[in-house]
Amino acid sequence: MDLYTGICLLVLALPLALSFDRKVAFWRKWPQVFPAALVVVLVYGGWDIWKTTEAVWGFNPRYAGELRILHLPPGEWLFFVCVPYACLFILECVRAYFADRTLRIPRAAVFAVAALFVALACLFRSRVYTGTVFLSVAIVLALMEWAVPATLRSRNFWGAMAVTYIPFLIVNGILTGLPIVWYDDARILAVRVGSIPVEDFFYSFSMLALAALVHDGVGRWRRSG
Repeated sequence: MDLYTGICLLVLALPLALSFDRKVAFWRKWPQVFPAALVVVLVYGGWDIWKTTEAVWGFNPRYAGELRILHLPPGEWLFFVCVPYACLFILECVRAYFADRTLRIPRAAVFAVAALFVALACLFRSRVYTGTVFLSVAIVLALMEWAVPATLRSRNFWGAMAVTYIPFLIVNGILTGLPIVWYDDARILAVRVGSIPVEDFFYSFSMLALAALVHDGVGRWRRSG
């Protein structure tokens, strides 16, 4: 087993083992979790194939192995399943153990922030990863406002999102530090936090917010049915 696959399985191991905790009972959310993971695989897997074929980034065979499935190593495909699963588990833990509060975020403010990210995407369109990731944040924010506005205004959602950045810094630090994943600095801003490109912070937000959007959207549909 290559190192990248092993890291992804470690990311999944604890949330999966604790999915049967009585208070959280995360296994009951699996009908919502699996569609969310599938959407992430389709959207961000497609994104990764595009960026890899354009040599925006690539994977070190020393740590990711030689095998490629649609240009991506197995560990990268696992990443799109294991990371959303772990982060949705964190979200449900926060919801189970902490009282929620609705934040007063005006609808106009959401669209103003989305518009700002569209403007940033246009400004940095020559940096293909930078521009794309800013556009993805704008799209996901607009979709959340349309589909699950209550999630966007949930203190627990933002609290869970903040918590996910702790394992993000650890895992992404390993991925970019060895590196398991390399980046073409000509396609990004080349501004890094440690070894992590600053774009990865926005990439992570858009991916996990999309997972939460689908998770909560499917959950609302299940309750109404």
